[in-house]
Amino acid sequence: MKRVLSAVKPTGRMTLGNYIGAIRQFVQLQDEYEMFIFIANEHAITIPIEAKELRQNTKDLIALYLAAGLDPAKATIFLQTDVPAHAQLGWVMTCMSYMGELQRMTQYKSKTANGETGITAGLFTYPCLMAADILLYDAEYVPVGIDQKQHVELTRNLAERFNHRYSDTFVLPEPLMTEVGQKIYSLQDPTKKMSKSEGNGKGTIELLDDPAAARKKIMSAVTDSLGIIQYDPENQPGLANLLTIQSCLTNEPIDSIVNRYQGKGYGELKKEIGQTVYDFLTDLQTKYKEIMASGQIDDILAQGAEKANYIANKKIRKVYKKVGFTISKK
Repeated sequence: MKRVLSAVKPTGRMTLGNYIGAIRQFVQLQDEYEMFIFIANEHAITIPIEAKELRQNTKDLIALYLAAGLDPAKATIFLQTDVPAHAQLGWVMTCMSYMGELQRMTQYKSKTANGETGITAGLFTYPCLMAADILLYDAEYVPVGIDQKQHVELTRNLAERFNHRYSDTFVLPEPLMTEVGQKIYSLQDPTKKMSKSEGNGKGTIELLDDPAAARKKIMSAVTDSLGIIQYDPENQPGLANLLTIQSCLTNEPIDSIVNRYQGKGYGELKKEIGQTVYDFLTDLQTKYKEIMASGQIDDILAQGAEKANYIANKKIRKVYKKVGFTISKK
């Protein structure tokens, strides 16, 4: 069975965009692949975050994973910090990277272009840790959205560079992308990604939002003045975004939704989508609360860490030997 690895960073509150673009895909893939899913809490401190907030976000994220249908019997779920080999290999990958490569990475490039100050060295080098996250487990595939594809490309470059310098050690991963729902956009500005850090609360639906409030956000979502229900992301990005949300939450093809609404108005469509979101959040949050109250999270993480450490430690021992860190012949 082919191995898939991915993670979500516990910064900010999880959004509907995170669910559609990542968590939903994890659930779909767990029956086809050997899944390794972790909480990237080491990546979370590249920007300032309070310890209390990080802990709560981490617990929420794990509970939401489980509530969304990720099965610990099928997927290995663990915390990045429970596997020290991530940081160990991260340093090796940092030393394999070139400044120019990291300067081209989207997050650093966009922040410097915007003139932001106080950018940490961690934010500059975190793609090296991300490469280590993937390479530790010999993952063949990494589910990514459009924004993250370049991270897989960097990972492949670093793996090839290491393999060439020290002999074959790492599997070269491939990005695994979906056609629908790769990126969900803000409900108020459909040219921007729905983000955990978005300033406009009306543009983002959080997975722990009150379902009724989320429904209102759908009703007030920006569309256009054309008045024609069709899927045209270029000329009608707001409408296309709403159609994508409905399609991903109901598994109904976009073409089918469009056909059902021929001759009808945006208001009627928004009403249906709003109810879909309301029902989805109500069900998800009911399961989330049950999981948080059950006390099962600690056991799931312990089991996941045990399996992840077994695999990761084998890989880091091999790497340390090849680069010369290990001097004992034992």
